[in-house]
Amino acid sequence: METRHSIRSTSPPGSEAQIRLCPEKFDESTEEQKLPPVDGGFQAWMFLAACVMLEALIWGFAFSFGVFQKYYASHEAFEHTSMVAVIGTCATGISYLSCPLVIVSMILLPKFGRWFSSFGLVIMCLSLALGSLSTSVTHLVLSQGVGFGIGGCIAYSPSILYMDEWFVHRRGLAFGITWAGSGVSGLIFPIGLEKLLAAYGFETTLRVISVLIFVLAAPFLYFHKPRLPVKKTVCYHRLNFRFLTTRIFCVYQLGNIFEALGFFLPGIYLPTYARSIGATDFLSSLTITLLNLASVFGSVTMGHLADRYHAITCITISTVGSAVSVLLLWGFSTTLPTLLVFCIGYGLFAGCYSATWSGITHEVRRVDPSADATLIFSVIAFGRGIGNVVSGPFSEALLRVDHSSNPAMGGYGSQYGLIILCTGISVLLSGVCIVAHHLKCI
Repeated sequence: METRHSIRSTSPPGSEAQIRLCPEKFDESTEEQKLPPVDGGFQAWMFLAACVMLEALIWGFAFSFGVFQKYYASHEAFEHTSMVAVIGTCATGISYLSCPLVIVSMILLPKFGRWFSSFGLVIMCLSLALGSLSTSVTHLVLSQGVGFGIGGCIAYSPSILYMDEWFVHRRGLAFGITWAGSGVSGLIFPIGLEKLLAAYGFETTLRVISVLIFVLAAPFLYFHKPRLPVKKTVCYHRLNFRFLTTRIFCVYQLGNIFEALGFFLPGIYLPTYARSIGATDFLSSLTITLLNLASVFGSVTMGHLADRYHAITCITISTVGSAVSVLLLWGFSTTLPTLLVFCIGYGLFAGCYSATWSGITHEVRRVDPSADATLIFSVIAFGRGIGNVVSGPFSEALLRVDHSSNPAMGGYGSQYGLIILCTGISVLLSGVCIVAHHLKCI
């Protein structure tokens, strides 16, 4: 494995180097001010706790859409439409696609940055509440999908923007712990949503979730703030997008988009696939629970590795593990035990892919040191959103393909055979950066 001997080339926020880069953020007495420590201390850990809580509530709920998918598909008002999957992909995809715009807005409006979390939380919860009044899939797409996605992105973006201020040498680990938040909540959301939907329907479920998210997130918003005082205006030098034209970024981004094309499909279709091979409601929801649980360990471990090893090493681990899980375990699964093993393997290796982004950011900045890490990160998220949004309608089209004459074995011979195959292909194509690295193209 290639080790990264110099973990980070950036100076800790508040250092002389950063003061020279952005003098308008500091006055003459800045060096005399006592700022909270980086990489540790009460305030840094509370900031991370706020990031984890928002990650858990926003993405944990969004990634559990498979439970809603199963419910809406059998609900009388929505069973004759093919647009149900679009709800889930909009909720996650728009959160990713909006990220660069929200990050740039926070850079241009630094004095209002810490209020973005509160504003986004209100939009997110209000959207879910309005979704409970829906009478068509279009209403759900606009509320549970688009509205929730926009609000979630606004609420979550301060985690990306301010992480560099609170964590420098442990940034990969901090992001890994943050990503793990959605995995932890993913242990609870699928089972809770299953019970709420069965007992009260989607209307009451969305109202309960909107209140729950607000009550749990609101106390942490105080700590979801920058470490550095913003005194006057904007650091315009940060709005530098020249890295978009570098070959290294383009290759990594291409692999990121390919990975996203298939990444979200298991989370959407696993419960219904489990039902097709005889699983009960509880066991079908357990598939999502196991996937999320495994992603907790995968994200934290990969975040730790991303601080120490080359991004290619980390991506190789994720790609190989994910490909084996999809093409062998899910592809040939005909029994529930095999499917549950797949859920663990896929959650462990595919669920940690986002934790490699800090390593990708480091490699891009190695080629273009003037690039802002936060902007790189947000554009990578945008790429993931492209794959996510495309995957929804694409997967619906695959399900409509006649599979009655399909002679394949296991999962490949089922209604979901093309979805399994396309998920596996997308995982393999995400390794384009691995090939480019070994060919010395990046």
